[in-house]
Amino acid sequence: MSNPTIHFTLSFVEPQAHYVEVEMSLQGFDQDFIDLKMPVWTPGSYLVREYARHVERVSAYADEEHIPCTKVAKDTWRIQHQGKPVKVKYSVYGFEVSVRTNFIDGDHAFISPAGTFLYPDNYLHLPSTIAVLLPASWSKISTGLPTVENQAHTFYAADFDILFDAPLEIGNQDVWHFEAAGIPHEFAMVGTANYSQERLSKDITKIVEVETEIWGENPNKNYVFITHNYQSGFGGLEHLNSTVLAASRNSYAHPSAYKNFLSLVAHEYFHLWNVKRLRPTALGPFDYSAENYTTGLWIMEGFTAYYDNLIVRRCGFFSEEEYLNQLAIDFNTVYNRQGYKIQSAALASFDTWIKQYRPDENSVNTSISYYNKGAMLAAAIDLKIISETKGAKRLDAVLKAAYQHFYVDKNRGFEEDEFQELAEQVSGVNLGEIFYAAHHDLELDYNDYFGRVGYQLIDQNAQHHELSFGIKTSTNDGRLLIKQIERNSAAWDAGLSVDDEIIALNGIRVDAAGKELEYIHETSQENDIIDLLIARDGLLKTIPTPLRRSSKKIFVIKENPAASAAERELGKLWLATQ
Repeated sequence: MSNPTIHFTLSFVEPQAHYVEVEMSLQGFDQDFIDLKMPVWTPGSYLVREYARHVERVSAYADEEHIPCTKVAKDTWRIQHQGKPVKVKYSVYGFEVSVRTNFIDGDHAFISPAGTFLYPDNYLHLPSTIAVLLPASWSKISTGLPTVENQAHTFYAADFDILFDAPLEIGNQDVWHFEAAGIPHEFAMVGTANYSQERLSKDITKIVEVETEIWGENPNKNYVFITHNYQSGFGGLEHLNSTVLAASRNSYAHPSAYKNFLSLVAHEYFHLWNVKRLRPTALGPFDYSAENYTTGLWIMEGFTAYYDNLIVRRCGFFSEEEYLNQLAIDFNTVYNRQGYKIQSAALASFDTWIKQYRPDENSVNTSISYYNKGAMLAAAIDLKIISETKGAKRLDAVLKAAYQHFYVDKNRGFEEDEFQELAEQVSGVNLGEIFYAAHHDLELDYNDYFGRVGYQLIDQNAQHHELSFGIKTSTNDGRLLIKQIERNSAAWDAGLSVDDEIIALNGIRVDAAGKELEYIHETSQENDIIDLLIARDGLLKTIPTPLRRSSKKIFVIKENPAASAAERELGKLWLATQ
């Protein structure tokens, strides 16, 4: 076989209709036919998204003549090119607002590469070039891909793993540059927002430098932040040397919202090391045609979720109280879902493909997030290492050593038992009970860990006697509907169901605001039986339902007044700024 080459050209004939036109040129493929495939998912977002559903009008040409092009699977087109150079043309529709899908309109295009570029089956290792034909009214392209010398608006990807990890923002975004940790950084701000370039550059530089210090080196030659501003939005997706962020356009002027944005930046930038390079074996090289299963996302996402707010604290943007409140959110999120009794952090990781991105009305009873639970477990590891080494080491040292060992030295992924073994070797601390808890529906006594550094986890609701049916409701056209029922609650046991319309309580009609429901909660006694008149599928039914004590948890993390001086010193070390 001669050296095969691949070149893509992107053009925008009808951006207002949300389309990008793609031309793919292939040369040097000597076989009779070649299968071109569209990924079904994108790295960092663990859901089969079926990107091929947005691909239209696929056609192929050789010697300027049409050649057979047949769809042979949901994500695969077979091109009968008889070894000749071939051009494949297709259109991709993109109008989904997210950090992981294409969005194209008359103002700009966000190109998610896994949802845009076909790849030749069995040739993921091949390089490609990508040329962008800009509409007359657009002038800028922001991407982590390097440019091709002397070719305008043309970029190079060393292989398809790199291409699929390099989104492109195309339009008239506000672009500026700054240097952090000795690395050039580009910020591409899309849409109207009330931000300050100077403030963002200064604050993000601090985050980059603090994170680089943790890991010991910054693997970038350059890095790009792409931020989309919306009326309401929040989220991010990590890439090899870039990230895509979503933010609310007014958040930069609001102190708490701005700090949360910095936490988002810290989270996605931390992924440069933790997931993009230090990773479980299953997370690279990827199979883009199917799920890639791992139980290790509680380490990848959970540890990152622990560090994002901690980095903001180390940078001095969060006060101690603000940081502890953020950490407490993880405990409240997990322990106010009955799913924590059923799903471990490792199982949540494995099941992310069918649960994390596909919540339903029963998800709170069956699942947790490996982000929150992983952050809780990371806190336990960090605090145990700090206490047992008397502050000489902490989780930072484990991550730095793991990055060096698995990525820099061996350039491979890790198995979880290998990661635990390394963590214990580096720290000199037995972490077995924490890793065991990550894989079982076993809850740690987190106060054993917080107490080591002079803090305590307190449920402020433990002594309260609020009453509840164990339901969440919403209004729709003036109707009060049950939208969620807590496992083993009064409503669960009585036989109430999601989408039941609550019409009356003890013969008194409820209003859409649910004031009668509040009144019943406030004036009744525990175990009082309340007659709920409900409508289910158009039929009326009365369901006697007892009121029980609410299971709601309201955790806070506070200094322990009984802590020793040594414990308080370790607490200061844990929460120190840099």
